[in-house]
Amino acid sequence: MSDRHVNDPDLIRELLTTPGRWAVVGLSTNRTRPAFAVSRRIRDEFGQEIIPVNLAGEDVHGETGYRSLADIPGHVDVVDCFVNSQRVGEVVDQAINIGAGAVWMQLGVSDQAAAERAKAAGLKVVMNTCPLIEAPRVL
Repeated sequence: MSDRHVNDPDLIRELLTTPGRWAVVGLSTNRTRPAFAVSRRIRDEFGQEIIPVNLAGEDVHGETGYRSLADIPGHVDVVDCFVNSQRVGEVVDQAINIGAGAVWMQLGVSDQAAAERAKAAGLKVVMNTCPLIEAPRVL
């Protein structure tokens, strides 16, 4: 299926500049994974609160980690998905179930059907790009 999704620069700007809580799914203490450096910059450069979500529930960057989105107390503004495209639909469905405000599928992560489900549920959607790539374009 072709990727019909087009990211809205105004939406990206809004997500990056509005202080919020970003649940980073796939963020672990593995320093070689892109999520490790990207999440720290989302926190330190864009002022977002980051919430690590990983199978072990381990803390990362001094932030309390959780095993699943459903375990996070309070509202989640953005679910940042560092999982492969085959698994992201499940994460998007969890984001819908917890009432998240948006899903951000990282560079190389794409699922058109999941994006449509999220939009239909009222979530904002960014797909197949990284905040660190988008920031210079929109800020």
